[in-house]
Formats: sequence, structure tokens, C-alpha cells
Amino acid sequence: MKYLILSYTHKNTDIVTREKLACPTEKVLRTFYENIYALDDVKELVILSTCNRVEIFLVVKRFDNLIEKIQKILSSLTSATFDEIKDKGKIYKDKEAVEHLFLVASSLDSLVIGETQITGQLKEAFRFSFDNGFCGQSTTRVMISAFKCSQIVRSSTQITKNPVSVASVAVAKAKEIFGGNLGGYTGVVVGVGEMGELVAKHLSKAGANIVLVNRNIEKAYELAKKIEEVTVVVEPFSKLKEIVNHYRLLFSATGAPTTIIDEKLVEPVNFERYWFDIAVPRDIADCSCDNINIYAVDDLQEIVDKNIKEREENAKEAFVIVKKQIEEFYKWLSTLSIEPVIKELRLMAEDNAKLELAKAIKKGYIPADLEKNVLKLIQNTFKSFLHTPTKNLKKIADSPKADVIVQSTQYLFDINIESQKKIHTYKCDYLLEKDLFAKDKN
Repeated sequence: MKYLILSYTHKNTDIVTREKLACPTEKVLRTFYENIYALDDVKELVILSTCNRVEIFLVVKRFDNLIEKIQKILSSLTSATFDEIKDKGKIYKDKEAVEHLFLVASSLDSLVIGETQITGQLKEAFRFSFDNGFCGQSTTRVMISAFKCSQIVRSSTQITKNPVSVASVAVAKAKEIFGGNLGGYTGVVVGVGEMGELVAKHLSKAGANIVLVNRNIEKAYELAKKIEEVTVVVEPFSKLKEIVNHYRLLFSATGAPTTIIDEKLVEPVNFERYWFDIAVPRDIADCSCDNINIYAVDDLQEIVDKNIKEREENAKEAFVIVKKQIEEFYKWLSTLSIEPVIKELRLMAEDNAKLELAKAIKKGYIPADLEKNVLKLIQNTFKSFLHTPTKNLKKIADSPKADVIVQSTQYLFDINIESQKKIHTYKCDYLLEKDLFAKDKN
């Protein structure tokens, strides 16, 4: 099997194309999965869709014409044309794909290096794929290793110290605009999902009062209860027009499939308004109205560049860790084959049988002239004994639970396969809690 990633990010694809490719709802996401997974050469699939990237991670039989087929599916399911997609994004294959995944999981490929949201987003993407039967053993191996790498990067470097996210960068830009202090101002937050909640928390730390606007008003009230440092007001979505024309500062981060703020809502005012659109697809339509300054995700690059410079040394350390973890991953893969474990079990049984037989002959328990016959009896006995374990090991060879069982077998019998200097263990609490007999794609 081969690893393949089609990557559309802030580094290689403009925001207009990214928002066309984004999966705003679970229904849309599932349609993407079903159509791509149906391709003959696709064995496993995970799709990561965030405000800065759409990453399509695959385990495939072969690469032949597969990339073009996937791009055609993307163009058929979105408003992006095939010509628009084929010339953008980046393709990663095999080891390059593994490296890219490890960098993404460790937040080293993020718009804001060291941001802490991406690992959680990747875990959610993996969880969705696994729960719905779109991935199995090969994906599980590389994903869990990527999460392990991310954990080591966080614990071994300062790269995530004072965590930075797109939400915090947007608030930082607002502080810069208003002279470094938001005390006394009010920030409107439209959408109270993960990104909206982060914005609200950063506004609170900056001393700004907050107006929360959300279609589900109960969720807005739940978030309001979490913020005690400043005044928080909850308003219904029906008052959006009134709100956008009353306040200077607005942050929009909904999951709407199309824009929710456009020129129809805008009325003339005598003060400057600063709107931060941190949603993909964008929430705010292009607006030529006076006194409105709109900042989309890609417009925050100046602060991002400063962030990169400040974290440059930590990033160097992190890249070294990632490189080492990739090497460990491939070493570990070489130890997980079922056949060497079965062979080693049989050899161990035979070696122990010969050793004990030699001791018995030396002590006179068994006549030397019966050695061959006794050895044959012992060999038939342990072959019979190992028949069921061997059959069961072969049966689960390609399932996600195989790695845990193989490593447990290696540990129990102290098996040291030649290419294995040290068993690379991992745990995945989520997978261990699930039914590991989930259906695999044959």
C-alpha cells in the first residue's frame, strides 16, 4: 500500500479556491468521502477541512491516474472547476506524505506555527473516518504515530508556549488597529463554534466587552456563562443587520456554506468598522462600502510572519524531532509483520524443545537412541499447540487491532525480530475503546 496526500492550503491555494473546496457540513463531507472512497485504487481515506486547509489523505494501491480522478470528483462536487484545481495545491507521495502529515499534526505547517487547534482537528477527522469505516490499519498506524510526534514536539520545545491561533492573531490585529488596547470597546462575535469561542476568550483577555450572535441562541448563552471577566450580551441572529451597523469591531466564524454578511445588510455610518472574517468558506462578501475594512484569513500574514520569526529556533528543534519520529515510524513498521512473529514463535518452541530434550538425555530420563522419535513427537505437539494462535494471527493481519496484538505477542514471548532494536509502542485510547473488528475495505 502507498500513502498519498492532496493538499490545498494557505501556502499553495488562494482563499477563493479553498472556500470552494471546504466541507461546511457533515452531509457534504460524507459525500466527498463516499465518492473518493468508491475509486478502485483507494483503500483508506481521511479528509481534513479547516479554515486554512483541505487535506485529502489516502492509502492507495497505485498512483496511476488517481490524482486526476480525485480532482475531477472535487470539481464535480464543488463550484471549483477542474482547471482551477489541477494547477493548485500540492501532491505528496509515500514518505513525503508521511512527513507532511507529521508536520501538519505538529502545527509546523500551519498559518500560525505552534497553534494548538490543528492536532484536535486532525484527530476529529481521523475519528470521523474510522467510525464510518473509511480507514483501517495503514491509516491508524501513521495517524497515531503523527499524534505521538505532535505530543513530543509540544513537550520537548517551547513552540506552543503562549499558544497562537488564527483567532488570537485576528484579535491581536484588532488591538494593533485600536492602539494596543481594546478596553472600553465591544467586539461582536458571529458564530460560537470552536473558532468563535476562541475569539471571545481572546477578546475577554484584551478587556473588550462582547456581543455573541448565533443561530442557535442557547449555545451562545452557554458560551456567555463561561466568560466572567467582561460584559457579554447575547443577541439573536435576526438582529444581525442592526448589529453590523452599530459596532466598530466584528469577528465572524460560522460554518455557513455561503456568505451571511453582504452589502444588503450595510447601512452608512460615520465611523470606521473593522470586520475579521476567519471562516472558510468566507462569511463576509466583498464590500465596496465606505468605512468598512475587511480582513480575511490570508490578510493576517504580517502577524503570522512575525510569529514565525519569533518561533524560528523552536521550529528548528521541532523539525529535527519530526525527522527522527519519521525514521522511528518506518523502523516500527518493519517490526509489525505477522509472518516474522509466527516464524519466531515456532523457532523458539523448537529451540526450547531441543534444549530440554538434550537435558533429559544427559540425565538419563530418555534413551539416546530414541532422540529422533521423541523430538518428532515434541515438534508435532508444539505445532498442534501453535496452530490456533497462528491461524488467529493470520486472520487479523490486515485489521487495525493487529498492531496491538502483535506487539503484545512480542512482549509476552520476548520476541526480538532482527530489524527491531526496540519495540515502538503506542497507545490509542479511542481505538481501544472501539470495536476493533470494524469492517475493512478488502
